[in-house]
Amino acid sequence: MSINIPKEIRTRAISSIERYFQENMDENIGNLAADALLSYFLEEIGPIIYNQAVTDAQQRLAARVQELDFEVHEEEFQYWQKFDRKRK
Repeated sequence: MSINIPKEIRTRAISSIERYFQENMDENIGNLAADALLSYFLEEIGPIIYNQAVTDAQQRLAARVQELDFEVHEEEFQYWQKFDRKRK
């Protein structure tokens, strides 16, 4: 599965990679090289992050589904109990 990002986000990511190289490495990286590096990370490392995010989302949803019974549970046969309370 290929991870695609919008053009505007890709442009900002490439600028960020160029800035990272300027500030942290001994050499600059050109726009094409930064684009290639981003493509590499999206293809090679991106699926790891994506899969972890899906796993995290599944775990959170499963926890919410387990809590659903407590949040929306209604006691059954409450009509007569309510009626009897009003009579007292």
